[in-house]
Amino acid sequence: MPEETNCAGWDAITAEFLRIYPGQTDPRHYGTLVSWAMGGNDPLDGISVYDGGDFWHFVSYGLSELYEKETDDPAVSGYGYELTFKLKKDNYENEENEIRCICGIMQAIARITFNNGDIFRNNEYIYTGQKTGIDSKQKSKITGFICINDPSVNTIDTPNGKVEFIELVGMTDAELKKLCKLKTHDAVADMYKKLGSDITDYKRRSVVLF
Repeated sequence: MPEETNCAGWDAITAEFLRIYPGQTDPRHYGTLVSWAMGGNDPLDGISVYDGGDFWHFVSYGLSELYEKETDDPAVSGYGYELTFKLKKDNYENEENEIRCICGIMQAIARITFNNGDIFRNNEYIYTGQKTGIDSKQKSKITGFICINDPSVNTIDTPNGKVEFIELVGMTDAELKKLCKLKTHDAVADMYKKLGSDITDYKRRSVVLF
């Protein structure tokens, strides 16, 4: 008989989200057709999307070690974290397009880590100079992100090591330019406090006016 695949890392992430969303045993899931290891373009093996009530809660599978232990540090699983994102539900023309758009963005950010080794940590920001919105129609004022420890999710210990959950929170161009000038973790923390929420709302007003 073929040997069963060890999915201990994957299962640990799923168990943590089932703690948060009990009963959601079959969330929306967006898998990768051709894995990164097989030459595919998407480094994440998958992204699950849980129903948070007034928002959708995304979580990545692939920045940590989902299967067998491969890295040398027994205390840390893979890159040591997975990405999350909370998208406010709204009267979208096509909700599925919006969800798939976020999945594409999460894959793109993970690709930066896989290609360049860049690690995204708490109280950092991601600014590319993009002027168009991150939504599927590119009309939102939200153009980039800050990174925070997802307040909904606990850091977990898996058989492959520790995994944190770094949440991407959508930011406007003005907010990101302000952070680029200040260049400190404290500035990101202060900006997050001003937002008052970690849920990304495409329609919210900027808390920084230039």
